[in-house]
Amino acid sequence: GLAPRVAAAVGALPPCNGTALALASSRRELSLSAGCLQLERKRRDFTSSGRFATQQAEIIVSALVKILEANMDIVYKDMVTKMQQEITLQQIMSQIANVKKDMIILEKSEFSALRAENEKIKLELHQLKQQVMDEVIKVRTDTKLDFNLEKSRVKELYSLNEKKLLELRTEIVALHAQQDRALTQTDRKIETEVAGSIFTCLTVALGFYRLWI
Repeated sequence: GLAPRVAAAVGALPPCNGTALALASSRRELSLSAGCLQLERKRRDFTSSGRFATQQAEIIVSALVKILEANMDIVYKDMVTKMQQEITLQQIMSQIANVKKDMIILEKSEFSALRAENEKIKLELHQLKQQVMDEVIKVRTDTKLDFNLEKSRVKELYSLNEKKLLELRTEIVALHAQQDRALTQTDRKIETEVAGSIFTCLTVALGFYRLWI
């Protein structure tokens, strides 16, 4: 009967395997032509055998052709060509390259700023140490000069100078501790930025991998 042949004709349709659009169109035309020829031959057989009238056979053939066309539209509607796949892949790779470039620029700018800040702090610390050393040398020189003038006064000045030295040393220790804390925070910030950059790269790579899978 007609049902098995129509089912066979529909089953002979090419699967959606991502072939080129031109090849898909050619197969569609060949399939429709073959289906129409088979339906026309069956229409003649039914007409000659007296089972259906000509008008009835034409209506049946027209309905079956529409069914075939609808099935072909459904099959080829979601097809993607190899060229479209390559274009999409190139767009994704371009976006990933842009993200990597932005991340590298941001990382370099952050590291440059942190490096400049560290250099500035080191320079200030060196200047402060030099000032302290100059002050100590000056105090010791004054003490030696005054020592020959008056011993008692020298002792008082020496005690006062020692007190100043102790305060200066305390300030140096405090500044050194503050500098160590600042350097530690800077190192942690650098490690956090690096870890964040690596995690972002891994996230983007994982997302691309999932999309690719």
